Amino acid sequence: MKGVELFLVASAFLAFAWSLASASDPDPLQDFCVAINDTKDGVFVNGKFCKDPKLAKAEDFFYSGLNIPRNTSNPVGSTVTQVNVAQILGLNTLGISLARIDYAPYGGLNPPHTHPRASEILVVLEGTLYVGFVTSNPENRLITKVLYPGDVFVFPVGLIHFQLNIGKTNAVAFAGLSSQNPGVITIAKAVFGSNPPINPDVLTKAFQLDKNIVTSLQSRFWWDNN
Repeated sequence: MKGVELFLVASAFLAFAWSLASASDPDPLQDFCVAINDTKDGVFVNGKFCKDPKLAKAEDFFYSGLNIPRNTSNPVGSTVTQVNVAQILGLNTLGISLARIDYAPYGGLNPPHTHPRASEILVVLEGTLYVGFVTSNPENRLITKVLYPGDVFVFPVGLIHFQLNIGKTNAVAFAGLSSQNPGVITIAKAVFGSNPPINPDVLTKAFQLDKNIVTSLQSRFWWDNN
């Protein structure tokens, strides 16, 4: 009986592990699945309807303009130009996307944020960046590095990370992400700029701040979001 019981336990464990593995996005079963917004005669895959493969064209896999510097005249001094499935419809089901990040000199910041659905690999083209990420609880260890042109750094999926231009000139980096739609949660904006606002009592206790400071931050970020 012990052997039978062991077999049943092992079988149950393997079945559970398989259910977890199969819960992730499946690999595509076709060459590509170009997204379309029109649901007529479409097939729904990975959150998008797909056009007939016979109607696919080069433009479905093309984007132009990442060579153009972006305006960084904003409060954080950076601009992110995303190239995901919203810009290249042919990225649907392929599990990758790209971004260009421009940083103003003297402190241009891509503020602390996370990508809930993607790891990120960053390569610096111009400038000098101080980058880092924070590991999960309970360690919350900060891992940082100063990057120069040609340097590459990886941010693991879901972890809070940032980039800061510590140079005197503009900086430019490109990022590859392991999702067609990685998502982004900017920490400060999500916490202090949520709509509707989080009860200030929650944030006062969580951040150990005076309530007036919390409400001041909320008014600033809420205004920026609306």
